[in-house]
Amino acid sequence: MVEAKRSRVSGIDRAFQVLDFLTEKGEASTAYDIAKAVGAPTSTIYEIIDTLCAKGILQRRGDRGQVFLGAKLHFYGLGYVKDTNQAAVFQRAMEDLARDTGETVQICGRDDDKMVVLMMEEGSGHFHVSSRVGSRVPWNWTASGRLLVAGLPDAQRADLCARAVPSPTGRAEIDPAKLADSCKSAWEQGLSVQVSESDYAVACIAAPIRNDQGECVATISLVVPDSRASDPAHDFTNKARVAAKQIEVALGWRRPSAGSLAAE
Repeated sequence: MVEAKRSRVSGIDRAFQVLDFLTEKGEASTAYDIAKAVGAPTSTIYEIIDTLCAKGILQRRGDRGQVFLGAKLHFYGLGYVKDTNQAAVFQRAMEDLARDTGETVQICGRDDDKMVVLMMEEGSGHFHVSSRVGSRVPWNWTASGRLLVAGLPDAQRADLCARAVPSPTGRAEIDPAKLADSCKSAWEQGLSVQVSESDYAVACIAAPIRNDQGECVATISLVVPDSRASDPAHDFTNKARVAAKQIEVALGWRRPSAGSLAAE
């Protein structure tokens, strides 16, 4: 019985490796490419792919046996969204902040050592960020990443800091000790700002969205030209903080303050 259970868990893990790889790559791939990327026997991946395709989780594409995410996943996603108003709350907050500032707004999360753009609302201004929903970049390149990592257990945070990688601009911090300090500072301030760390002339101002346990489940961030990031006339830092608090109140994770949140 123990061996059968262990085999089943291994098969589930491999299936998630396949799904994670295809999600991150964002395009169809062959079983050989997937097996090579996840370090699994090609025969095992073929078997998993056949099973997932039969269930509609994956679908076959092209003439080289490529596969990609299937339509069944869409229905699972709809089931999740139907059971929670979280996505609707996030969407309203993004729309309000984008309308107020004219800047692009993102909701971001973390997947291991990557920061992931979960949702995005473009502003009305001329400046538009080039990232898209589903984009993944190393966490240490981003303002959101610092907040998403800050609240992790010490050992997990230390491991991520030790695996930090340089950014294209060369400005992202990679020293583990300094990264840990910046995470702590961002957490204490309830705000994180990065300027030209992932892209030249681009700044990001992020605030943590904390659940009722105080955990950072996501961030809401403004993506702005670096020349406007610190201009007090725009009040971006306060607006990002207020938007995060409004989300927490709407989801029942924070008690409404006596006065207006905008006055905090």
